[in-house]
Amino acid sequence: MNPGILALLQAAPQGGNPLLQMIIMWGAIIAIFYFLLLRPQRKAAQRHQEVLAKLRRGDKVMTEGGILGEVIHLKEDQVTVKSGESRFVVARAKIARVLNETEEAASS
Repeated sequence: MNPGILALLQAAPQGGNPLLQMIIMWGAIIAIFYFLLLRPQRKAAQRHQEVLAKLRRGDKVMTEGGILGEVIHLKEDQVTVKSGESRFVVARAKIARVLNETEEAASS
């Protein structure tokens, strides 16, 4: 055989299909993005919605603005909160978390 043809046969690409490699790489990047960012964010949002659905009168809450108070009245999308001597209405979605007794004792 011609030495030039042998050299071409021996130098054949060993990496495989570059399109397939690129698809696998992008698939891996998307999977990492989903499991590290999107999935935990969705779970946290779902837990927050569950907490807001279970909100009831007498719960101690903290708003997104950092105001601590007690729920005294609930409507569909509004919550009346008493903090000190003041009462104010807050959108239900702006309740950051519900404080229980163990969290209050730890913060004191």
